[in-house]
Amino acid sequence: MEPLVPTKWLADRLGEPDLVVVDASWHMPATGRSGGDEFLTAHIPAARFLDIDALSDGANPAPHMMPSGQAFGSAMAKLGVARDHRIVVYDNSSLRTAARGWFMLRHFGARQVAILDGGMQKWLAEARPVERGEPGFRNGKFEADERSGEVVAKSAVLGSGVILDARGEARFTGGEPDPRPGVAPGHIPGSRNLPFVALYREDGTFKSIDEIRAAFAAAGVDPAIPFTATCGSGVTANSLIFAAHLLGNDAVRLYDGSWGEWGADPATPKALGPA
Repeated sequence: MEPLVPTKWLADRLGEPDLVVVDASWHMPATGRSGGDEFLTAHIPAARFLDIDALSDGANPAPHMMPSGQAFGSAMAKLGVARDHRIVVYDNSSLRTAARGWFMLRHFGARQVAILDGGMQKWLAEARPVERGEPGFRNGKFEADERSGEVVAKSAVLGSGVILDARGEARFTGGEPDPRPGVAPGHIPGSRNLPFVALYREDGTFKSIDEIRAAFAAAGVDPAIPFTATCGSGVTANSLIFAAHLLGNDAVRLYDGSWGEWGADPATPKALGPA
């Protein structure tokens, strides 16, 4: 299975016993939208809902921190998702949160995980079938085996080499305030800026390989070298990681706490202005 699959590929394979579809939609609270509620209204047939908010380390004050392997494995088993399934992740969010679901599933040991190119946005535009309500029961056993070295802690960020920030330019430069109370404006000193939206077309599909490579070049980053991806809360940074994966680079780490953690700490250095 390719890491990025088109809607027709998925439509032709719905119902295959080793294939599971996962909706990882998440929205900023200010939008008033709920990924879970929208899933119950309409989702790809037999899809399961991965709740990014619920499936995080609630004991950590930073948003969306990675859960423990045990918690993740238990949640996936309840959804009927197994490590050896072919897993296709999609979203219906302008934040392209399928990439976060893709990263989490791979990080905890899933062997075959793909993103649905264009997600629910394209699926609906093509008038493909949807279902309502909770999905039916299916068996799944997910024995999480966390990959080491993929997530970097705050204490190690400044020594991790190239840092690439997926937030929009205004938030990166400090030209607009952070949406979270108590979080300073700006960016991690020395980091570069590649807004995740630069990787996608208007219909939600990924740009071509050449266009993705050009986007990295415009940000001053060689996509073939190791880098640490960051963003506002560890969600949109995963689009940078997935894009690097499409280019053949898996030597990329996620700063999961991202600016929500860094900017809230008065002891961390902060920079304003362009990269």
